[in-house]
Amino acid sequence: MRYLKPIIFTLSLLLFSAMKAQDRQVLVFYKTEGFIHNSIPAGLQAIEGLGKGNNFKVKHTNKGEDFTKEALRSLDLVIFLNTTGDVLNKEQQESFEQYIHSGGSFFGIHSAAETEYDWEWYGRLVGAYFKDHPKVQPATIEVVQPNHPSVAHLPLAWNRADEWYNYKMINPEIRILLNLREDSYEGGNMGLNHPIAWYRELDGGGISVYTGGGHEITSYEEPLFVEHLLQCILFALNAGDRKK
Repeated sequence: MRYLKPIIFTLSLLLFSAMKAQDRQVLVFYKTEGFIHNSIPAGLQAIEGLGKGNNFKVKHTNKGEDFTKEALRSLDLVIFLNTTGDVLNKEQQESFEQYIHSGGSFFGIHSAAETEYDWEWYGRLVGAYFKDHPKVQPATIEVVQPNHPSVAHLPLAWNRADEWYNYKMINPEIRILLNLREDSYEGGNMGLNHPIAWYRELDGGGISVYTGGGHEITSYEEPLFVEHLLQCILFALNAGDRKK
Protein backbone atom coordinates (compact mmCIF):
# COMPACT_ATOMS: atom_id res chain seq x y z
CA MET A 1 0.00 0.00 0.00
CA ARG A 2 2.84 2.38 0.84
CA TYR A 3 4.07 2.06 -2.77
CA LEU A 4 0.74 3.23 -4.09
CA LYS A 5 0.77 6.52 -2.17
CA PRO A 6 3.51 8.23 -4.18
CA ILE A 7 1.92 6.97 -7.39
CA ILE A 8 -1.48 8.33 -6.39
CA PHE A 9 0.12 11.62 -5.36
CA THR A 10 1.93 11.92 -8.69
CA LEU A 11 -1.22 11.13 -10.64
CA SER A 12 -3.11 13.73 -8.62
CA LEU A 13 -0.50 16.36 -9.48
CA LEU A 14 -0.69 15.46 -13.15
CA LEU A 15 -4.49 15.62 -13.09
CA PHE A 16 -4.40 18.99 -11.30
CA SER A 17 -1.91 20.34 -13.84
CA ALA A 18 -4.04 19.11 -16.72
CA MET A 19 -7.17 20.68 -15.26
CA LYS A 20 -5.27 23.91 -14.67
CA ALA A 21 -4.05 23.96 -18.27
CA GLN A 22 -7.54 23.29 -19.57
CA ASP A 23 -8.87 26.19 -17.53
CA ARG A 24 -6.54 28.81 -19.02
CA GLN A 25 -8.60 31.58 -20.57
CA VAL A 26 -7.52 33.81 -23.46
CA LEU A 27 -9.45 36.83 -24.75
CA VAL A 28 -8.78 38.11 -28.28
CA PHE A 29 -9.78 41.76 -28.62
CA TYR A 30 -10.05 43.15 -32.16
CA LYS A 31 -11.93 46.45 -31.95
CA THR A 32 -10.94 49.05 -34.54
CA GLU A 33 -11.50 52.81 -34.60
CA GLY A 34 -9.08 53.40 -37.45
CA PHE A 35 -7.87 51.18 -40.29
CA ILE A 36 -9.66 47.82 -40.39
CA HIS A 37 -7.40 44.89 -41.29
CA ASN A 38 -9.11 42.33 -43.47
CA SER A 39 -6.81 39.73 -41.88
CA ILE A 40 -8.64 39.88 -38.53
CA PRO A 41 -10.95 36.92 -39.29
CA ALA A 42 -7.96 34.84 -40.37
CA GLY A 43 -6.15 35.79 -37.16
CA LEU A 44 -9.13 34.85 -35.03
CA GLN A 45 -9.47 31.50 -36.78
CA ALA A 46 -5.76 30.76 -36.36
CA ILE A 47 -5.73 31.58 -32.64
CA GLU A 48 -8.90 29.59 -32.00
CA GLY A 49 -7.32 26.62 -33.71
CA LEU A 50 -4.18 26.97 -31.61
CA GLY A 51 -6.28 27.02 -28.47
CA LYS A 52 -8.03 23.76 -29.33
CA GLY A 53 -4.72 22.02 -29.82
CA ASN A 54 -2.86 23.50 -26.87
CA ASN A 55 -5.15 23.50 -23.85
CA PHE A 56 -6.35 27.07 -23.70
CA LYS A 57 -9.84 28.40 -24.31
CA VAL A 58 -10.31 31.35 -26.63
CA LYS A 59 -12.99 34.01 -26.39
CA HIS A 60 -13.10 37.01 -28.69
CA THR A 61 -14.77 40.39 -28.73
CA ASN A 62 -14.68 43.75 -30.50
CA LYS A 63 -16.62 45.48 -27.72
CA GLY A 64 -14.88 47.68 -25.17
CA GLU A 65 -17.83 47.07 -22.86
CA ASP A 66 -16.42 43.60 -22.18
CA PHE A 67 -13.46 45.19 -20.37
CA THR A 68 -14.89 45.11 -16.86
CA LYS A 69 -12.99 44.20 -13.71
CA GLU A 70 -15.21 41.15 -13.22
CA ALA A 71 -14.82 39.84 -16.77
CA LEU A 72 -11.06 40.40 -16.92
CA ARG A 73 -10.47 38.74 -13.56
CA SER A 74 -11.05 35.27 -15.05
CA LEU A 75 -8.55 35.73 -17.90
CA ASP A 76 -4.96 34.52 -18.12
CA LEU A 77 -4.08 36.50 -21.26
CA VAL A 78 -5.54 39.35 -23.32
CA ILE A 79 -4.53 39.55 -26.99
CA PHE A 80 -4.95 42.76 -28.96
CA LEU A 81 -5.30 41.51 -32.55
CA ASN A 82 -4.92 44.32 -35.10
CA THR A 83 -6.73 46.85 -32.95
CA THR A 84 -6.54 50.47 -34.11
CA GLY A 85 -7.37 53.84 -32.63
CA ASP A 86 -9.07 54.71 -29.35
CA VAL A 87 -10.76 51.42 -28.41
CA LEU A 88 -11.37 51.74 -24.64
CA ASN A 89 -12.99 54.50 -22.62
CA LYS A 90 -11.58 55.70 -19.30
CA GLU A 91 -13.48 53.19 -17.14
CA GLN A 92 -12.49 50.31 -19.42
CA GLN A 93 -8.89 51.47 -19.37
CA GLU A 94 -8.90 51.47 -15.57
CA SER A 95 -10.25 47.91 -15.56
CA PHE A 96 -7.54 46.77 -17.93
CA GLU A 97 -4.82 48.48 -15.92
CA GLN A 98 -6.05 46.74 -12.77
CA TYR A 99 -6.01 43.41 -14.61
CA ILE A 100 -2.36 43.91 -15.62
CA HIS A 101 -1.33 45.16 -12.16
CA SER A 102 -2.95 42.04 -10.68
CA GLY A 103 -0.73 39.73 -12.74
CA GLY A 104 -2.48 39.49 -16.10
CA SER A 105 -0.53 39.18 -19.36
CA PHE A 106 -0.79 40.94 -22.73
CA PHE A 107 0.06 39.97 -26.30
CA GLY A 108 -0.09 42.60 -29.04
CA ILE A 109 -0.18 41.65 -32.72
CA HIS A 110 0.76 44.06 -35.53
CA SER A 111 -1.44 47.17 -35.24
CA ALA A 112 -1.86 46.73 -31.50
CA ALA A 113 0.96 49.31 -31.73
CA GLU A 114 -1.39 51.61 -33.68
CA THR A 115 -3.79 51.81 -30.76
CA GLU A 116 -4.49 54.27 -27.92
CA TYR A 117 -1.91 56.94 -28.74
CA ASP A 118 -3.26 59.19 -25.96
CA TRP A 119 -3.02 56.52 -23.27
CA GLU A 120 0.58 56.68 -22.07
CA TRP A 121 0.25 53.60 -19.86
CA TYR A 122 -0.80 51.51 -22.86
CA GLY A 123 2.16 52.78 -24.87
CA ARG A 124 4.53 51.49 -22.21
CA LEU A 125 2.61 48.20 -22.06
CA VAL A 126 2.69 47.45 -25.79
CA GLY A 127 6.30 48.67 -25.95
CA ALA A 128 6.19 51.17 -28.84
CA TYR A 129 3.84 53.04 -31.15
CA PHE A 130 3.47 52.71 -34.90
CA LYS A 131 4.99 55.63 -36.84
CA ASP A 132 4.71 54.68 -40.54
CA HIS A 133 5.34 51.85 -42.98
CA PRO A 134 6.38 51.19 -46.58
CA LYS A 135 4.51 48.86 -48.95
CA VAL A 136 4.17 45.16 -48.17
CA GLN A 137 7.38 43.40 -49.24
CA PRO A 138 9.81 40.63 -48.26
CA ALA A 139 12.46 41.35 -45.64
CA THR A 140 14.97 39.52 -43.49
CA ILE A 141 14.43 39.23 -39.75
CA GLU A 142 17.29 38.47 -37.38
CA VAL A 143 16.58 36.28 -34.36
CA VAL A 144 18.16 38.13 -31.45
CA GLN A 145 17.41 35.59 -28.72
CA PRO A 146 17.54 32.17 -30.42
CA ASN A 147 17.01 30.32 -27.15
CA HIS A 148 13.83 32.16 -26.25
CA PRO A 149 10.78 29.86 -26.59
CA SER A 150 8.81 32.34 -28.72
CA VAL A 151 11.44 32.36 -31.49
CA ALA A 152 13.56 29.23 -30.91
CA HIS A 153 11.87 27.44 -33.85
CA LEU A 154 12.85 30.14 -36.34
CA PRO A 155 15.89 30.26 -38.63
CA LEU A 156 18.46 32.81 -37.47
CA ALA A 157 17.74 34.79 -40.65
CA TRP A 158 14.00 34.57 -41.27
CA ASN A 159 12.78 35.74 -44.67
CA ARG A 160 9.12 36.61 -45.09
CA ALA A 161 6.82 39.30 -46.47
CA ASP A 162 4.65 41.60 -44.36
CA GLU A 163 3.85 45.25 -43.72
CA TRP A 164 6.94 46.38 -41.83
CA TYR A 165 6.27 49.04 -39.23
CA ASN A 166 8.64 51.81 -38.22
CA TYR A 167 8.13 52.61 -34.53
CA LYS A 168 8.39 55.58 -32.21
CA MET A 169 8.39 56.03 -28.42
CA ILE A 170 10.05 52.66 -27.83
CA ASN A 171 9.98 51.59 -24.20
CA PRO A 172 13.64 51.09 -23.10
CA GLU A 173 12.53 48.20 -20.88
CA ILE A 174 11.62 45.89 -23.76
CA ARG A 175 13.77 42.86 -24.49
CA ILE A 176 14.14 42.42 -28.23
CA LEU A 177 13.35 39.02 -29.73
CA LEU A 178 13.48 39.83 -33.45
CA ASN A 179 15.21 42.65 -35.30
CA LEU A 180 14.45 43.80 -38.84
CA ARG A 181 17.36 44.17 -41.26
CA GLU A 182 16.72 47.43 -43.06
CA ASP A 183 19.25 46.57 -45.78
CA SER A 184 16.94 43.74 -46.87
CA TYR A 185 13.96 45.92 -47.92
CA GLU A 186 12.96 49.48 -48.80
CA GLY A 187 11.34 51.94 -46.41
CA GLY A 188 12.93 51.29 -43.03
CA ASN A 189 14.01 54.43 -41.19
CA MET A 190 15.13 53.19 -37.77
CA GLY A 191 18.64 52.03 -38.62
CA LEU A 192 20.42 48.99 -37.22
CA ASN A 193 18.19 48.88 -34.15
CA HIS A 194 14.79 48.04 -35.62
CA PRO A 195 12.94 45.69 -33.25
CA ILE A 196 9.98 43.86 -34.73
CA ALA A 197 9.13 41.54 -31.80
CA TRP A 198 9.85 41.90 -28.10
CA TYR A 199 8.64 41.21 -24.58
CA ARG A 200 8.73 42.76 -21.13
CA GLU A 201 8.20 41.41 -17.64
CA LEU A 202 5.45 43.34 -15.89
CA ASP A 203 5.43 44.56 -12.30
CA GLY A 204 2.32 42.52 -11.51
CA GLY A 205 4.01 39.26 -12.49
CA GLY A 206 2.65 38.87 -16.01
CA ILE A 207 4.27 39.31 -19.39
CA SER A 208 3.78 41.76 -22.26
CA VAL A 209 4.70 40.34 -25.68
CA TYR A 210 4.45 42.03 -29.06
CA THR A 211 5.05 40.94 -32.64
CA GLY A 212 4.95 43.29 -35.61
CA GLY A 213 3.87 40.69 -38.17
CA GLY A 214 0.30 39.84 -39.04
CA HIS A 215 -0.91 42.43 -41.54
CA GLU A 216 -1.59 39.96 -44.36
CA ILE A 217 -4.28 37.27 -44.45
CA THR A 218 -1.61 34.86 -45.63
CA SER A 219 0.42 35.53 -42.46
CA TYR A 220 -1.99 33.31 -40.57
CA GLU A 221 -1.37 30.45 -42.98
CA GLU A 222 2.43 30.53 -42.62
CA PRO A 223 3.58 27.63 -40.41
CA LEU A 224 6.54 29.53 -38.93
CA PHE A 225 4.51 32.66 -38.18
CA VAL A 226 1.61 30.69 -36.69
CA GLU A 227 4.07 28.76 -34.52
CA HIS A 228 5.55 32.11 -33.45
CA LEU A 229 2.08 33.25 -32.38
CA LEU A 230 1.54 30.02 -30.47
CA GLN A 231 4.86 30.23 -28.67
CA CYS A 232 4.23 33.88 -27.72
CA ILE A 233 0.86 32.86 -26.28
CA LEU A 234 2.31 29.92 -24.35
CA PHE A 235 5.17 32.07 -23.06
CA ALA A 236 2.68 34.58 -21.67
CA LEU A 237 0.44 31.86 -20.22
CA ASN A 238 3.37 30.11 -18.57
CA ALA A 239 4.34 33.38 -16.93
CA GLY A 240 0.86 33.49 -15.45
CA ASP A 241 1.14 29.89 -14.28
CA ARG A 242 4.39 30.69 -12.46
CA LYS A 243 2.66 33.61 -10.77
CA LYS A 244 -0.08 31.31 -9.49
